[in-house]
Amino acid sequence: MKWFKTKTIYLFIPSFLFLLLPLYGLGAAIAQSLSDGNAFTLIYYKELLQSDRFLTSVGFSLYIALVSSLLSLLIGLWVTRTCYPLLEKYTPRLIVWLPMLFPHFVWGYMVILLLSETGVLSQVLQMTGLLTESSDFPVWTRDPNGIGIILTYVWKEVPFVILMLLPVYSSIKPQYYDLVQTLGGNGWDRFRTVEWPNILPVITESFLIIFAFTISAYEVPALLGTTFPEMLSVLSYEWFYGSTWEERPLAFAAMSALSIFLLIMTLAAYLFLNRKRWRAMRGRIS
Repeated sequence: MKWFKTKTIYLFIPSFLFLLLPLYGLGAAIAQSLSDGNAFTLIYYKELLQSDRFLTSVGFSLYIALVSSLLSLLIGLWVTRTCYPLLEKYTPRLIVWLPMLFPHFVWGYMVILLLSETGVLSQVLQMTGLLTESSDFPVWTRDPNGIGIILTYVWKEVPFVILMLLPVYSSIKPQYYDLVQTLGGNGWDRFRTVEWPNILPVITESFLIIFAFTISAYEVPALLGTTFPEMLSVLSYEWFYGSTWEERPLAFAAMSALSIFLLIMTLAAYLFLNRKRWRAMRGRIS
């Protein structure tokens, strides 16, 4: 009732309206995946679990999303810890955040331009005599290991991690580091006792955002991936726009299952962070 009296509730109306369209799309997709004409059915989910192509796609998608997310977090954390006094200045911060201005498919084309068998790096190595021909260059794009996809996402998401972590490091008081040093602590103690409790919520949120985007994105896997194995987004796109209508419910089922999986991950992370906060508050009170 207090919200209605202060009219705070009206601030949530634009956000609610903005979420109506994706919520409607998710609900419609789940309904399509559970319907066989006019009857309720789970046959499409059973077909997914029996499909070797789908299970391979799930494993490949999880591998790409996990590796890309973890590498982005580790590199972004290292850059932020090492350079955050420098990044507080406008020009270095602008240079680091510059990749965020361009869409992911632009960086995908950059990876092809630089790291393909006939790309810039291959041509430079041939000019210097380190390679005899372009076929000797390692396959880093459109490869079955997804190296080009991972490089694209890491290149693009590291600035996002820095953007998330920089305000946290800027807010940590130098006196905390001096206290750890006075008590005989080393660099690991400084990170464990001062930095980690502050950055854990941001690290968790950043991982969820990067992981959810990576595992469900289409343009970079379609540009840099192979026909097999393929990520879930590419497989679902092929099923949805394929030549037969019978495969379209499989696309709905695959993306609905992925959406539910991401929602469960988000809920688990939310409960984990709340438990951490509750323990911290309990420790302060006691």
